[in-house]
Amino acid sequence: MIGKTSIIRAMQKNEISSDSSLSPHRWKASGRAPRILLCGVFGPYGVDDPYGRKENNMELYHNQVTRVQGPASLRFHHRSFGLYFIASNINADTTILDFPSRKRFIREIRKDYDIVGISFITPNFIKAREMARLVRLHAPGSIIVLGGHGSAIEGVEDLIECDHVARGEGIRWMRNFLGQDASAPIAHPILPCSEYESIFGVPIPGPTPNVLVPGLGCVNACNFCCTTHFFEKAYISFLRTGEEVFRECCRIADARGTQVFSVMDENFLKDCGRARDLLALMEKHQRWFSFYISSSAEAIAAFGIDNLIRLGVNMVWIGFESKSAGEYAKNAGINAAELVRELRDRGVSVLGSAIMCMEHHTPENIGEDIDFVVGLGTDMMQFMLYTGMPVTGLYEDHKKRGLIRQNFPYEEWHGQNELNWNHPAFPGDEAKRWLDYAFRRDFEVNSSSIYRMAETAVRGYKRLAAMESRDACLEARLQQLAKRVRLYSHLLPLIARRAVNDMERQRAEALDAEQIRLLGPLSLGDRLTRMSAKLLAARWDIRLRLFGDRIQPETIVTHYRARQS
Repeated sequence: MIGKTSIIRAMQKNEISSDSSLSPHRWKASGRAPRILLCGVFGPYGVDDPYGRKENNMELYHNQVTRVQGPASLRFHHRSFGLYFIASNINADTTILDFPSRKRFIREIRKDYDIVGISFITPNFIKAREMARLVRLHAPGSIIVLGGHGSAIEGVEDLIECDHVARGEGIRWMRNFLGQDASAPIAHPILPCSEYESIFGVPIPGPTPNVLVPGLGCVNACNFCCTTHFFEKAYISFLRTGEEVFRECCRIADARGTQVFSVMDENFLKDCGRARDLLALMEKHQRWFSFYISSSAEAIAAFGIDNLIRLGVNMVWIGFESKSAGEYAKNAGINAAELVRELRDRGVSVLGSAIMCMEHHTPENIGEDIDFVVGLGTDMMQFMLYTGMPVTGLYEDHKKRGLIRQNFPYEEWHGQNELNWNHPAFPGDEAKRWLDYAFRRDFEVNSSSIYRMAETAVRGYKRLAAMESRDACLEARLQQLAKRVRLYSHLLPLIARRAVNDMERQRAEALDAEQIRLLGPLSLGDRLTRMSAKLLAARWDIRLRLFGDRIQPETIVTHYRARQS
């Protein structure tokens, strides 16, 4: 039930009438299923306005991985996946409103939903607060539930007008709230990983990868990690066995027509037995799925790099964090440079993570850390400022020591501009200057990420092709690598023409010549594809000059109907 304080507050603001029914069970009296609206925050995104900051893009890669790479940056948007999982696992008439405008949100909440759920992260605090205000104004009978990582903000229920805060795993929370079976099996929705994929303004052909969420959380408990602390340093398994993962992969792949999966799991290989069982079933049934995963260095070592190739891992995200590998147990005893080299030699792209302006950093030594991670030669590198978000151990430590910046607005808590704590060595905009330098240094030394991904595919193809014998699994992987090599090659002329420096131009031209030597001359279809890519890139250049590089995703509305009892 809603607390009396919330009701009194709303009545004092004349935003609800005294006879409004705010009981979470009001739909039961009429014998119908609850009507629920689940929303992400409204746009526009990545702009300076009263509700947000330009540094807080809605694009993961363009925001914090390839953001200085200009037209070569990887561009795509991810849905609010958690909302779809909740909607798929409750018995209610549920509407999901993803990427709405403020006006579109207002239009939707006027439909008199029983519950309006707002999912947000800390930098989107102001947007969530405005959405809650609009619900009270336009839909006073609706119950407001806050969720997502933003719900970890201390005292958020007193900062944003709401009735409930859903912290932790949202499916079970909502089932409990609705009086439904919280322990029922989890149904995995069929979803695309992204809505828009392009490089140089050239759309990536074919369906985008499928989303696969085997579980939530991570037991490694890095002090800065929101995910591990949000789920109380535990792993919540949705798909417990390799057989369950395999079965879901078959179902989803058959429905969407692609064998490629983006695995939303903080440390997928941590459960080594589950991954090995999945591989065994793939080989038994000859279903050659491909995966983009995140895993720690120690988990990769335990699973085995060659097994990654057989499993079909196209890319792995690894948190290297700092040159001081011993800082985190997950990297202890790992030769990071050797790990990256071995992965890329086998055709596995590596996205590394590095943390800037940690407590041991000073202007005198931070350059050494930057040189270290740049020297790893990963395909991509995420640089983030050392930012303790609410609920993390780092935040609690900084708060205890009085280091958190008072009155520092939540919309700046995104790790791409300023520190949210007082670092004696990096006052003012010093942290941002070093962050920008790190991104630029990686770009200029290692070339664009798309070039590196093309190079990785060639390296992997050459290694497999040189093997004297290959079983069915490795033969399938060889053919998949050949397709990746050819696909990426169509962008090599664009990379050379728009190279960050002469070194990248020479690299791109040499790689293009090598892939032709390996795979043979370009077909007429290949040449037409390259011509189309050139025209699309030219159009994108014009768009950039006229309108800038912000891409606003289109609103997505999805309906889930209640099951008939």
